[in-house]
Amino acid sequence: MVSWEYADDPAFVRLNQWQGTRDIAAYLAVPVVIEFMQTHDWDAVRAQCHERARALRARVAAWYGCPPLSPDTPDWYAQMVSIPLPACAADVLARRLYEERRIEAPIFHWHDRNLMRVSVQGYNTPADLDTLFNALTELLPRAEA
Repeated sequence: MVSWEYADDPAFVRLNQWQGTRDIAAYLAVPVVIEFMQTHDWDAVRAQCHERARALRARVAAWYGCPPLSPDTPDWYAQMVSIPLPACAADVLARRLYEERRIEAPIFHWHDRNLMRVSVQGYNTPADLDTLFNALTELLPRAEA
């Protein structure tokens, strides 16, 4: 973010290096965040999130027959995974997921593939991922129209 009193220099780096007043709130919150993660066994939460991402990836692959991009192991992905989708108008599908179901999921065309990026966090429930899967299977056939 460009801050006040930056030098009148059009160079991108110079415009963005000047911070003005530094907000130290994030630094001060670190001890509380560490305590929260320890109290709530965040290693287990991360593992649970990976399992939910893995299960959704497997469901979508089985439904559409699109092979995964990587092996099914935490060595290749953790809580965020790109899931291949069949041919469709990716931008139309992403827009419809949001407008009709209020689901925000990046769907994009990359290297001749359609991909959906799913990020699973501790607050996502299995029902949330079921909602995404059901919406996807209902809207994807219509996304080409």
